[in-house]
Amino acid sequence: MKLVRFAISNLAGSPFRSWLVFFCAALMAGFVVSGTLVIRGADSSLRLALERLGADIIVVPKGHNRRLESALLMGMPVHMWMPDTVVDEVRAVAGVEAASPQIYLSTLRGATCCSVPEMFLIAYDPETDFTLKPWLDKNLEGGLASGEAVGGSLVFVPVQDGALLVYGTALALRGTLGATGTGLDQSMFFTFETAFRIAEESSELAVKELDIPPRTVSSVLVRVGLDQDPHQVALAIAEKIPGVTAMETNSLFQGQREQILSLLNTVVALLGITWLLGMGLTTVIFALAVNQRRRQIGVMRALGARRTVVLKSLLLEAGMLALAGGILGIAIAALAVYLFRPLIVRLMGVPFLYPAFVPMAGLGLGALALVLLGVLLAASIPIVRVSLQDPAISMRE
Repeated sequence: MKLVRFAISNLAGSPFRSWLVFFCAALMAGFVVSGTLVIRGADSSLRLALERLGADIIVVPKGHNRRLESALLMGMPVHMWMPDTVVDEVRAVAGVEAASPQIYLSTLRGATCCSVPEMFLIAYDPETDFTLKPWLDKNLEGGLASGEAVGGSLVFVPVQDGALLVYGTALALRGTLGATGTGLDQSMFFTFETAFRIAEESSELAVKELDIPPRTVSSVLVRVGLDQDPHQVALAIAEKIPGVTAMETNSLFQGQREQILSLLNTVVALLGITWLLGMGLTTVIFALAVNQRRRQIGVMRALGARRTVVLKSLLLEAGMLALAGGILGIAIAALAVYLFRPLIVRLMGVPFLYPAFVPMAGLGLGALALVLLGVLLAASIPIVRVSLQDPAISMRE
């Protein structure tokens, strides 16, 4: 306890140097946390989006692959149509184990059903679906009936309406899917039967009629056999069926993945530079501090203080500054990334998922340990040197 009070009094006696070390620690911790949050969050978001799709290949009308990526990533509703005969043609391709059609729609702009101005609606065929079915079987016994839906994490039932209204038709929200950080969070899933019912009733209930062209689908999700190469199957689909693009899901978001990799390399390089500069500045600051306190250290040693006590006292000062600065840097970085997430997403063009409490706490503790280690290592160089010096020499200087 006396050692702690002594360290605090020494820090208070040199406020300028103390604040410099404090801000160095805050900068290092903040950079580690903010960079890791953005990179890990973007990677997790893309990975969860691919898992949610649950297909090996997505077949869409030719030229619409980029629009679909934008819809899945950023939640920008897309409308695309191709004849429903494509479904049977896809099933006939060698290597295709299952094929299920989907229809892409959107809510009226400014709908009250979610926290975004326009929501992506996905209608699926319950007879052939293999992507949403595992989640429904696990969480909703019997699946979805007509007039029922499940939504992404941003979909909710408005209190003022008391019901989930889509083009005037009331839907029952049976469940909410886990957050992915992508456009799937502002998507709603229901059956073909529900989609056609909404379209039929929209002429009377909605300000704008929902039009679904007859005998059309928007995409076909494909699952290939266990011993099949998705790339070869995709090539076969594109070759045998004119007017379509077969997108392999493991190659989806390739541009975004490359962007994340480039960002990772940049962050690692900047982190290394920041780390070296921070350690160098901390070493210089503590070298100046111990040089000015040589007489004090000499007196302590002459009065009987052991070398280890002097060493502990000085390292305690460094550790206290590292902990205080690190905690502040982590808090500011985490809050800034959380508050400015929409801006970061727009600037990067890649969504990212903010981590839950436990992973966030683990990241914070890791960053704090890294900062503490760096500051103690930097400070130990001049501290060890002065603690080994003869007390008589220190008192004369």
